[in-house]
Amino acid sequence: MVFVSKCLWGKNCKYNGGNNLRTELIKELEGEEIMLICPECEGGLAIPRAPSEIEYGKSGADVINGNGKVIAKNGSDVTEEFLCGAKKVLELAKKHLPTKIYLKQSSPSCGCGIIYDGTFGGNKKSGNGVTAQLLLEEGFSVEAVD
Repeated sequence: MVFVSKCLWGKNCKYNGGNNLRTELIKELEGEEIMLICPECEGGLAIPRAPSEIEYGKSGADVINGNGKVIAKNGSDVTEEFLCGAKKVLELAKKHLPTKIYLKQSSPSCGCGIIYDGTFGGNKKSGNGVTAQLLLEEGFSVEAVD
């Protein structure tokens, strides 16, 4: 079993209603049992929705530990939705034990190693999104796809 971010599989679940289709990933995973996931949708966020970023100077680890927030560009606090979605994906991972989890790079949920910096200026920094961080803390193999 392999988990893949829905947007990478061409599902229109991004904040703007679009996707991040990666045909090369689909070809690479041909023959694998796939489960598509979207932590933001699992957390109850609508499609479309305002873009969100982890607040400036913080990371997914800070959000999980209660020391950071996820804020939408319109100013609303969507931390609870991001945490809820991350926990639901973790429950699925514990149930299905994926050998690999492919997540969308830079996302405040799925970013692994690189996330947006919280300024909504398109700048990136080192760090993990909320879901990626939670999965890594639990020992799952996560790979970011740009």
